[in-house]
Amino acid sequence: MSTTLAAIPLGASATIRKVEGPRAFRRRLLEMGLVPGVEVRVVTIAPLGDPLRIEIRGGQWSIRRGEAAQIEVDK
Repeated sequence: MSTTLAAIPLGASATIRKVEGPRAFRRRLLEMGLVPGVEVRVVTIAPLGDPLRIEIRGGQWSIRRGEAAQIEVDK
């Protein structure tokens, strides 16, 4: 079942399916290793819901909810 990274609950993991959005945004994420087939986990969510901190390939990133909504994942 596919959804967006923004909809994944705290502590849950998902597999990247596709990265949407402007070309520069997609390129930046792909260069950092957020590529289809990679597992990602939501580590924390800020008190007001934005940004999310995700764990991918042993590293942690902060990403805005609007950006996370452009990343399609499989649960």
